[in-house]
Amino acid sequence: MIRLFLSPADEAGGGDDESARSVIAHLNQLGSVIWSAVVAAGCRSEARLWLCNTISRLTSLPRLDHRDIFVSLLRSKPRGRALASQLLQMMFEKRPHMAGPVIARRSHLLEQFFRGNPRRIFDWFWNFDAGGGLDHKKGAKALSQFTFINRDICWEELEWKGKHGQSPAMVATKPHYFLDLDVQRTVENFAEYVPEFWSSSEFAESLRDGEILSIDSKYFLELFVDFMYVEDARDVWEVVSDFLMEEPFSCLCQRLLIGLEESDFLVFLKLLGDHLRPKMEHKEFGHSTHWLEIVLSKSRDFTSVDQLLLLNAVISQGRQLVRVIHDEECREEKEKIGDILSKISNAFSGANSFVSFLEECQRMKTVETVRVIGLQSWVVHYKLSNECQNIDSWESLFIRNGIKFRKSGKYSMVQYGSGGESEFELDDRISIGSRRKKKDRKRKKRKRNYEFYESCNDLLHIDMADNGLQDRAESWLLSTDEFTASWTIADLPEHIANQCFSAWMKWVNAKLALEA
Repeated sequence: MIRLFLSPADEAGGGDDESARSVIAHLNQLGSVIWSAVVAAGCRSEARLWLCNTISRLTSLPRLDHRDIFVSLLRSKPRGRALASQLLQMMFEKRPHMAGPVIARRSHLLEQFFRGNPRRIFDWFWNFDAGGGLDHKKGAKALSQFTFINRDICWEELEWKGKHGQSPAMVATKPHYFLDLDVQRTVENFAEYVPEFWSSSEFAESLRDGEILSIDSKYFLELFVDFMYVEDARDVWEVVSDFLMEEPFSCLCQRLLIGLEESDFLVFLKLLGDHLRPKMEHKEFGHSTHWLEIVLSKSRDFTSVDQLLLLNAVISQGRQLVRVIHDEECREEKEKIGDILSKISNAFSGANSFVSFLEECQRMKTVETVRVIGLQSWVVHYKLSNECQNIDSWESLFIRNGIKFRKSGKYSMVQYGSGGESEFELDDRISIGSRRKKKDRKRKKRKRNYEFYESCNDLLHIDMADNGLQDRAESWLLSTDEFTASWTIADLPEHIANQCFSAWMKWVNAKLALEA
């Protein structure tokens, strides 16, 4: 039976230090084999995504700090340009109104944007109101307002589709006549002969909400990148800074980190570590990101991100990592892991051996402590996934390790139904009969209900004879989380491994506090 050592501080010391050092050596070997399996299964990119997701869950970083981190990356050349394109694209999609004023202040530049491009002209200027003329939109509104105010210099440049043009007086009384305007030829005339329009307040105002960015985001991305890195435009950098302040750190990480080059990602991790100041008295390590804050704040010399990818995988993605090990491509690594786990179990067979192991961890650097304890918690996850397959094995584990439990008594219709039907799907299927002829409805519904409940009874009888379905549906409330959640067999290995990691880290936390 697997021993979890959830209360190692209650045991007396004096174990075998040599065995403890042997365990640590085996765990180091295990880490190398696990990483070989990740690479062999082609999951390194996925491991990178796992780490980015974990980083995105950091909550202790003030907005000023996360802004400064990304600004530092953006200011570094040449890496900043690629990151800037992704960040600007994010801004254009989520907060275009922040970028709109930048374009409005430089509205004269859009003369070249529209010149000789009928599609852009149509998208922006062909939005005249067919009613009273009070609801012209986008460029159409700017065009109509400017032409009335400056009719003495530009009315002749208006091109009409009819046999003759319209006078200002006529269009003023019937604004819907603008629908007869040949927009393409008119805008091309303005680009050639009416430069005042492109710098006018009317045109600038139409750009202020940023909707213009959606016409050709690639064009504006390149334009903004040039503003930042060629012109070093202060107002653009201020807008970028404001966006970084407003956008949650989690969203920035999920969108931007995965696209960083490896070297840039390492720079980001170093900058992040410089801004993290974890409180060493923090007591939560299981599902939290506190371990990551400790690692990043204590280590600045990552020569490769692989070490951190592995550490995050064993601590935060244990279930996915188990699936990787069981991949057909990883048969050799799986056999090696089995051998290593046997050696670790033998090393822990002596009295107080686990306490000696944790005491040995206390003598290591903080990052090594977290790594070794993380690997050992994954050993627990892996063994539980393989060895605890039914109700009896789990309840024996709880009893042996002092975990109080009670059955939650919650069963899901999805787990008992055939073909994965939910309660709603079954209700929909039953209700079909109610729409049939009245003389058949009661008979067919009675037969269908009888067959349905018979099938449920059959499944329940199968459960009593063979624990397969019953085991999958069983769930427990545990003292590990003060009976606050219901845990099924599928979720228990991850939950117990997290509890082990948290308990062991708390045990060595006194040493981490001294290092702080």
